[in-house]
Amino acid sequence: MSKEKLSIGEVSKPRFEFRTFGRDFDESAYLMSRLSVPVPKKVWERYSEEIYILSKTNDVNNTKIRDGKMDIKTFVQEVDGLEQWNPLMKGEFPIKAEVLKNEVFPAFKVEMPRLDKEEYTLEEFLQIIKNNPDLQAVNVEKERYGYMVNDTICEYAVVYINGASLVTVNSESTEIEDIKKTIKDLELDGVENINYLQAIKRVIGWIDKPLAN
Repeated sequence: MSKEKLSIGEVSKPRFEFRTFGRDFDESAYLMSRLSVPVPKKVWERYSEEIYILSKTNDVNNTKIRDGKMDIKTFVQEVDGLEQWNPLMKGEFPIKAEVLKNEVFPAFKVEMPRLDKEEYTLEEFLQIIKNNPDLQAVNVEKERYGYMVNDTICEYAVVYINGASLVTVNSESTEIEDIKKTIKDLELDGVENINYLQAIKRVIGWIDKPLAN
């Protein structure tokens, strides 16, 4: 079976991913930039401000809000230390109470709050989050730089989690062996695979474990 041709910056079928977070991945970022094939200008540099909704009772659903839109991905499986995530739901604010009840809060795996309105603005939704001791909204700013190495979509990014600065590097593809080769080529062998949920929880103190460096 032939491999799927990935297009950076475009939606494809669910991919496997290696990602890690720490203070310094300058060497890997340099190797990534030198080994990369040319990529579209639109992914050279990207900036975004996002809100992640963290739940103390959930590590399998990743919820983020960007530009007034909510996106939830769910963990599917781990193969050879690489994680696969699929879209679970997409919504936009103002959002219907029915969507919050049937899709959003079940993904957080917390007790359903009382919902008295038919729809909620982003500000009203965030107040509900603030009132729940098992949930927390976390501001995440990203400066992302896109590459493609070994037919895998790669990224180096400076990330600010509630203002705390760290960096992340990743490689993702539908092909596990291509990711493994990229990990080796970027000199990341033995470095822990850390997804965004885990990284944010470590930064805010919900997980008592350091990042990769």
